[in-house]
Amino acid sequence: MDLLSLRYFQAVARHEHISRAADELRVAQPSVSRTIARLETELGVPLFDRQGRRIRLNRYGTAFLRRVDRALAELDDARRELADAAGPELGSVAVGAETMLTLAGLLAAFRERHPGVTVRLFQSHAQEMERRLRDREVDFCVASQPLAGPSLTSLELLREEVLLAVPPGHRLAGRERVGIAELADETFVSTRPGHWQRALLDRLFAEAGLVPAITCEGIEPGATQELVSAGLGIGLIPAMSCRAAGVAPVAWVRLDAPGCHRTLTLVHRQDAYVSAAARHFRELAVEHFGGMPSCS
Repeated sequence: MDLLSLRYFQAVARHEHISRAADELRVAQPSVSRTIARLETELGVPLFDRQGRRIRLNRYGTAFLRRVDRALAELDDARRELADAAGPELGSVAVGAETMLTLAGLLAAFRERHPGVTVRLFQSHAQEMERRLRDREVDFCVASQPLAGPSLTSLELLREEVLLAVPPGHRLAGRERVGIAELADETFVSTRPGHWQRALLDRLFAEAGLVPAITCEGIEPGATQELVSAGLGIGLIPAMSCRAAGVAPVAWVRLDAPGCHRTLTLVHRQDAYVSAAARHFRELAVEHFGGMPSCS
C-alpha cells in the first residue's frame, strides 16, 4: 500500500466514478481501475459496490476513507510545516471564492508583501467551497454565505450594504430608496441558485410574498453590473462595487428591506495546519477589508 494508491482511492471515493477520478488525477482510466483492484486485494475486502459501470462506496470503503483522509491530511500538514521551517517567506496558499473580483485588491497587496509565496485561486459556489475545504484542497474560502461542515470556522472580514443597481435612465434612477413591492414588475439580472446574490434576492422577495422575475442568470457575480448597465435588467450588487473605478455605469438605489446586506467571511478548517503563508494571508485579509471605506 503506497501513497499513490491511497490518493487514487481518495479521488475515486470522492467522485464514485472511475473516469472522473482519472480526469482529476490526469492519468489513464485503466491505471486507476488496476490500482483500486490491487488495493482491494491487499485489504481483503471490496471498497466499492459495482452495479454495471456505476460504483458506490460501501461500508468498508467508507470506514477506510475516514482513515485515509486523516492520514493524507496529516502528511500534507507535515509537508507544509517543513516548508515553513525551511523558508517562512516561501510556500503557498490556496483560496476559494465566489468571484475573483472581490479578491483583486487583497491579492495585489499580498503579492507585494510576500512575493515568494505562490497563490492558487479556485472560483467556486458555496457547495463546491465546502467540498474543497473538506478535501483540504484550499486553505481558505472567502464566502458571502454560511458554509456548513465539520471543523469549519469563519472569521468576519466585512459586513456591507447590498444596493440595487439600475441602468442609467431607468424609472428608478435618481430615487434614494425603494421597497421590494415596487420591484414586482421588474426583471432581474442575477446568479444561479447556490450563489449568495440569488439567495438574498429570493429571500427578500419571499418575505414580501413575491417571486422575482429573472431575465438573466449566470455563474459570475462580477458580471452583474455590466449586464445591468447594458439594460438587461436590474440587480443586487454589494456596496463594494460602487467604489470600483472603471466599471460600467449604473444608478444606485438603497432597498427598504431588512437584512439587505452581505457578510464576507474567511472560512477554514480548525483541524488543519495553518502555514506561515496562510497566516500572512489571513492577517492581511483582516487588515484589507477592515480598512475599506463605506459607500456614500
